[in-house]
Amino acid sequence: MANIIDTATNNGSFKTLVAAIQAAGLVDTLQGAGPFTVFAPTDEAFNKLPAGTVDALLQDIPKLKKILTYHVVSGKVLAADVVKLKTATTVEGSDVKIDASNGVKINDATVAAADVAADNGVIHVIDTVLIPA
Repeated sequence: MANIIDTATNNGSFKTLVAAIQAAGLVDTLQGAGPFTVFAPTDEAFNKLPAGTVDALLQDIPKLKKILTYHVVSGKVLAADVVKLKTATTVEGSDVKIDASNGVKINDATVAAADVAADNGVIHVIDTVLIPA
């Protein structure tokens, strides 16, 4: 099995996310032992951001790191566990809201696919980029 970075790269739907992780210098971390749970926005999710946002973030590495680490939770939290939670504390330090009353939402993002396995954690595919307060 591949680590989170290789799994996301091989999937092909996370080119922007992987590029952002590389730009932020987080590749080694997310290739590490973990385990990690990553709420991974697709390329389409990044495309929903206002024009120029991604380019601006790639020029502001501290802000980029803050946003990216807001998509990561320590530990391997599978969908069966996620649905029992109301919040989860991210690596960035603040919480994301979890609503499993109608599908699963992380803040305003819908989980499009859950439990994508990696050898150092799990990926849950989301349709919107999460922005910390």
